[in-house]
Order: sequence, then structure tokens, then C-alpha cells
Amino acid sequence: MNRSSVDLGLNREVEHLLKAHKAQPLPMVEVGDPVLRAQAEPYVGQLSAKTLAKLIEAMRVTMLDAPGVGVAAPQIGLSLAFAVVEDHTSEEYDDDPREFAEFPFHVIINPSYDPVGDKTAKFFEGCLSFPGFQAVRERYVDIMAHWTDEQGVRHDEPLHGWPARIFQHETDHLSGEIYIDKAEIRSLTTDENLDEYWSYDPVPVDASVELGFTL
Repeated sequence: MNRSSVDLGLNREVEHLLKAHKAQPLPMVEVGDPVLRAQAEPYVGQLSAKTLAKLIEAMRVTMLDAPGVGVAAPQIGLSLAFAVVEDHTSEEYDDDPREFAEFPFHVIINPSYDPVGDKTAKFFEGCLSFPGFQAVRERYVDIMAHWTDEQGVRHDEPLHGWPARIFQHETDHLSGEIYIDKAEIRSLTTDENLDEYWSYDPVPVDASVELGFTL
């Protein structure tokens, strides 16, 4: 990542976007927009360091405002391979089968992952680009995550449980995949119905019986 890689046209476009939404959440691209189905370009320094830093902060504001636990660049209309992720937990979730854990704020540039073992789990998940709905998606429980941070430092880190799910979800966005593509489609539910019928059931056993999908 160096100054010679900066795409001046793209950099101006991003600066214009940031100026138009200064200190406010960025508009979220929703399903149906082709940018969500494109293979994102590897990030090799197309933005200046100053613009990238401002964009990262704007993406974090957008993520927290939603609220969400991750935002990938295509979700704000930029076909570049990076995302921001962050999640926090509390003692009330200590025994939750979804295995929530602290996942401090990270910028993940050109991320990828490898499964560690073959253990998977099926839980409800949602997406800020498909608002108002959730569905059960099978994910690897353990992965080895790979990414570069905004300082150009390479990371290879094992992730487990919910942080692993977040990383998989956001990384998949960068290859044009949305979680619903491989979800149990009969599990699709509105957020309201999830709260009314299934929120008591972290492992969606009853939902699988009542809605007719395989757990």
C-alpha cells in the first residue's frame, strides 16, 4: 500500500461521500444493488491514508448506529476488499450456545479464512443490507482468520464462536455473497416474528420443527 497506488478519482468520490454525510451514518446499500454481488477489488492503497482513516471512522459510526457488528465496503457502495468489525458481550451471555465473546474493533483488509476442523453450527443471523429479516445460517465454529490492518500489518488469528461467524459473514460480502444465499430459507423470519416466537431459543430447535427446516 503506497501513495503511487492512490486512485485519485476514487479518492475524490469517497471524500465527496464523507463530506455529504459528515459525522452521520453512511447510506447502506441494500440487496438488489449489483455492488453487493461483485467480487470486491483487493485493497492495495487506492485511497490516501487520510481518506482511508476518515472512511474507517465513518464506517464504524455507521455500524454502531445501525446497530450492527460489521460493515463491509460494498455495503456502502465501494467495491473494495475491506470491512470493519466489532462486538461486545456481557455476563448474561456467558452460557449462551452461540458463544459470544469480546471482539474489539478491527479493520480487516483483504481478509480470508480457513476452517479449523469441521465443526459447524446453525444460528439465526441478519444483515444490514437485508434489513428487517433474519434466517438460520450454518457457519464454521472455528476458523483461522487472515487479514491486513490499516497500518499494513499482517494478522493470522484463530477465531471461535460468534467472532468467527462475524468474520465469515463480512469476508463473504467481499466475494459477492450475502448470508441468505446459503441460509435455511424456510427459517427466514422478520425481526418482529423472531422476537415474538424464537428469541427464547438460541439454538433454533423449535423453529426448525415449526418452520420445517433441517437443523
